[in-house]
Amino acid sequence: MQNLLTRQSRWSAKLDLAQSLSGLLLVLFMWAHMFLVSSILISQEAMYRVVKLFEGYYFFGRSYPWLVSVAVTGVLGLIVLHAGLALRKFPQSTRQYQLFLGHKWRMQHSDTSLWWWQVVTGFAMLFLAPMHLFGMFSQPDQIGPYASAWRVYSTHWPLYLILLFAVELHGAIGLYRLGLKWLSIESLPVALLRRRLRWLKWGLSAFFIILGLCTLLAYYQLGTGLQDRPGLRYQSAQPAAEELQP
Repeated sequence: MQNLLTRQSRWSAKLDLAQSLSGLLLVLFMWAHMFLVSSILISQEAMYRVVKLFEGYYFFGRSYPWLVSVAVTGVLGLIVLHAGLALRKFPQSTRQYQLFLGHKWRMQHSDTSLWWWQVVTGFAMLFLAPMHLFGMFSQPDQIGPYASAWRVYSTHWPLYLILLFAVELHGAIGLYRLGLKWLSIESLPVALLRRRLRWLKWGLSAFFIILGLCTLLAYYQLGTGLQDRPGLRYQSAQPAAEELQP
């Protein structure tokens, strides 16, 4: 019996570690993705060059949009893995939800409230993130300054707005909880570490949400100028080699 409990405890620890690592990778991807799509704030040409980078142009001498689909498949697989591991800790019944909410209301503890918000945002992302990723997977050639701006303006801006808040809050809260769980600094009292991590969490959330809103607004405004030309595609001032071919 003792050996069984020991094995279960070891498996639980390994699953917790896998959940933490997959969550950390997703947070890093989320931040990198935000910086890349916000290249539209620099210029349309900058965003175009980012797209060409991920299509492999600067490595192979021509663009392969299907490389974007491969990358999206990997990200989606990581999301499925992380979600499956995280669902182990979600309340599994109405009764468990009631008990937790009662506990949350009585305790009025900030970390308990943050865990609840992580559950809520994680649940929202289970529906919103695959929708966003499927568009990138199925139409990797429809990513670019004009194509992306038209997509944001014409159909998807409410999805992107909700997804922005859900992803950034979920990621920052998750990173805060990772810090509390795995980070230990002997010279820093736990209460002080918690306070500094909390400030870091809110600072990161504010920064990436503001950056995301500015980026979303830039795409939306660009999309308004494409109302009469929805199929227009951006033409670079310095075209790639394959664009010069007849």
